Amino acid sequence: MTWKGAILMITLTDKAAVKVKEILQNEGRANVALRVGVKGGGCSGFTYVLDIDDKNTETDQIFEDKGIKILVDARSFVYLSGTELDYKESLTGSGFVFSNPNAVRSCGCGSSFQA
Repeated sequence: MTWKGAILMITLTDKAAVKVKEILQNEGRANVALRVGVKGGGCSGFTYVLDIDDKNTETDQIFEDKGIKILVDARSFVYLSGTELDYKESLTGSGFVFSNPNAVRSCGCGSSFQA
């Protein structure tokens, strides 16, 4: 997906970047990246996936935001282009929150969506 010829990348808020850096440092491996993706499932059709990865494939989209390398497989990128990842803390829990402009409907818990 492009806008005026530019690829819409996956970005991180400042809070998400701090949390991801903390997680990557605790991983203890060199050259690790945040892998962002989707898989089929959940109550709305797709579920978000976050992982730590030290290998990228030739079909991955590779971004860097706030000093963090982000990997997205080509299939997932179709559904995640332009997404911003945030980190929220509340009394009921904490975790990463996806602000996905491609989602036409999300479930109540925010972990799955329909595109």
